[in-house]
Amino acid sequence: MISLILKKLNEKYKDDENYHSLSVILPYFKPYLKRTFLALGLAVPIGALDAVIALALKPYMDIVMMNKQMQSAWYLPILIVLFTTVQGTLNYLATYMNDWVGGRVTNDLKLALYSKLMRQSAGFFNKQTSGKIIKAYNNDADKSCAGLLTNMKTCISRLFSSLSLIGVLFYNSWELALIAVFVLTCAMIPLMKIKSAIKDIYNRSEGENAKVFTTYNEAFAGHNVISAYNLYDLKQKEFDNLTYRVFGLKMKITQHVAWLSPLMHIIVSVGIALVIGLGSYLIVKNQLTAGQFVSFITALIMLYTPIKGLGNNAKGISTCLCAMERVVDKLEKEPSIFDNDGAVDFPDFKDKISFKNIKFSYVKGKRVLNGISLDVKKGETVAFVGNSGGGKTTLVNLLPRFYNVKNGDLTFDDVSINSIKVDSLRDNISIVFQDNFLFEGSIKDNIRIGKLDASDEEIMQAVKESYLEEFVNSLEKGLDTQIGERGMLLSGGQKQRIGIARAFLKNAPILVLDEATSALDNQSEHVVQQAINNLMKDRTVFVIAHRLSTIQNADRIIVLDNGYIKESGSHQELMEIPDGLYKKLYEMQFN
Repeated sequence: MISLILKKLNEKYKDDENYHSLSVILPYFKPYLKRTFLALGLAVPIGALDAVIALALKPYMDIVMMNKQMQSAWYLPILIVLFTTVQGTLNYLATYMNDWVGGRVTNDLKLALYSKLMRQSAGFFNKQTSGKIIKAYNNDADKSCAGLLTNMKTCISRLFSSLSLIGVLFYNSWELALIAVFVLTCAMIPLMKIKSAIKDIYNRSEGENAKVFTTYNEAFAGHNVISAYNLYDLKQKEFDNLTYRVFGLKMKITQHVAWLSPLMHIIVSVGIALVIGLGSYLIVKNQLTAGQFVSFITALIMLYTPIKGLGNNAKGISTCLCAMERVVDKLEKEPSIFDNDGAVDFPDFKDKISFKNIKFSYVKGKRVLNGISLDVKKGETVAFVGNSGGGKTTLVNLLPRFYNVKNGDLTFDDVSINSIKVDSLRDNISIVFQDNFLFEGSIKDNIRIGKLDASDEEIMQAVKESYLEEFVNSLEKGLDTQIGERGMLLSGGQKQRIGIARAFLKNAPILVLDEATSALDNQSEHVVQQAINNLMKDRTVFVIAHRLSTIQNADRIIVLDNGYIKESGSHQELMEIPDGLYKKLYEMQFN
């Protein structure tokens, strides 16, 4: 039912940004509809009960103050206390329900955003910073959802408070009520423009705040470089400039919003002055009793008091709506890597992998691969070498479809990569990176990533094959040893062997080794290379290597230069090419 209503409204208000954002966010409240309506419904009596005190003052003034008859109005103070207690209790319940629903919806929204984030392509992450990710996928969710429900509750409460108090105004004097309503309307007009006035500045401010998060992350992850190069003053100066930019934008928002509250005070004071002037005249003419006038003034002040603070509320609402728009942008952003219509599972790989005239660019007009054509037979080990920037990593990154193949084609037994389900494709490819990322947790947790349902026996076999057994046995807690964030408690060689153990456990038919030993010392490289040799058995292997000593036994070595295949052959064949690129690279390393 809600979906149908939103669909009809969406057709009518499709060009309205605020409505579109709400139409995307509101379905997240659907599982909690009863509690949502309860939380918002409680705001109705909370607001309506504001009129009780103002309404009670009329008989109190006329009976007690004017006629001196206490017996007829003894119950009025008790009723005021009673109604105030009821209002306070309802307010507590509404606040509790509001926080509960807001918290649950925020969690659901964060789960949806995290799912979107995980499915983004490598190209997406190349353009982001950690600060932007945290702000966009976590903080904005808090501001939009919790803020939405809080502001809805406040608006409903104030709406029914205003309606009930306006009712009291008209009950006491329709002439004075018309003045009050006119002034109220004048006070609301400036609020209509506030969101558009601060939207651009607010978004810029959030961007600068994201940079603050990034700076803290860099201080944590790059502390060794900062210390080694004595970058304290430089980084402090950069952070000072950043914080002052954030401060400047914050003050710009204040400049656009802070004038609202004083303006409201002025408009409200004009309204009260007009009411007092006309009310005094009506009392003198016996057209208004003292009780009616006091009741009217009380209702008027109770009506106007929240209006005077609406400047700050408008800022909060605008902040919520801006955050909501950014969240909706993230929710509607489809990943560039997705399953095409009619996608199939990875084929029963029996023959070859073919790169067919592949051209690739990260930036338009700047080619990284220039028409690469290559067949790799099942079980073959192919190594890619060449100077930095030649296209080696780009080429192998197309295999697990980290980037889309748009020009040319990449096929597995003549099945195009673009027609294979992404998850099925990646299930059949193992990758050992140059710097294997380790997650916080134990050694076992990080190895089990290769196969989440692996038994302890399978994990131990992977440990043996990757030459980790001796190291693990030397630890007091063995595989249950905690390795710290990013594996900071391990050496480079130990990290690499954990990455190799993952690949053993995954047992995929295709293996990619992306400079897996380039950052290691000779002793660590020797051990890791032994583990890699075990891993390469009976697999189709793609190797990127700078150390040519590690690939001399490859079936084929491909020399890439500026996105072109310049040479291809075994180590011996390439060494026999006079003035060959491979021969020059080899002689530079070993001479």
